[in-house]
Amino acid sequence: MTPSYPAIRTDLSRFSVGDYRAGPRWKVALWYAVSYVFFASAVPWPYPLKAALLRWFGARVGVGLVIKPSVRIKNPWRLTLGDHCWLGESVWIDNLADVRIGHHVTLSQGALLLTGNHDYTRSDFPYRLGEITLEDGVWVGAQAVVCPGVSCYSHAILTVGSVATRSLDAWGIYAGNPAKFVRERVMTA
Repeated sequence: MTPSYPAIRTDLSRFSVGDYRAGPRWKVALWYAVSYVFFASAVPWPYPLKAALLRWFGARVGVGLVIKPSVRIKNPWRLTLGDHCWLGESVWIDNLADVRIGHHVTLSQGALLLTGNHDYTRSDFPYRLGEITLEDGVWVGAQAVVCPGVSCYSHAILTVGSVATRSLDAWGIYAGNPAKFVRERVMTA
C-alpha cells in the first residue's frame, strides 16, 4: 500500500522573514565588510581591536575577550559578552535573536550558537527565532551546537559534537544529540 501525503507542500516562493529585521541596511553591509576582514579571516588580528570593533557595532563586550581567527558573528548589535570570554577558531554566532554570554565562558573551535530555525509545520517555512543565554562559566565544546531558545546555566558543559535542544542545568555535563545529562561538573582549585 502506498502512503498518502497531504496536498499541502512546502512553498519557498512564499517565504518571508516575518518580524525579523537585521538592522539598517548600511549597518548590515558595513558589518559584513568589517567582519570579513577582521573576524572571518584567518589573520590573527589583535583581540583588543576585535573587541573595539564589536563595541563600535553595538555589542556589549566585557574585558579580556579572546577571539581567535575565522569567527563569524551575524549581528553584533544583538550580542552581549561578559568578562574573560574565549571564542575559538571557526566559532559561529548566528544571532538573528539576542545572545547573552556571561563571564568566563568558552566557545571551543567550531561551536555554533544558532538562534534561528524554520517552522516546518507551515508551508511558507517562516523563521522561528529564540534567544540564547550562556551563564557564567559555561563551556561549549568543539563542534557543539546550541539551538534556539536554549539557556545553559552556570558552569554547564556541552561536550564535543553535542547538540543542546533544551536548556542545560547548572553544573551539569551534557553529551550527545540531543544532549543528555551525563554527570555533575566538579571543580578543584
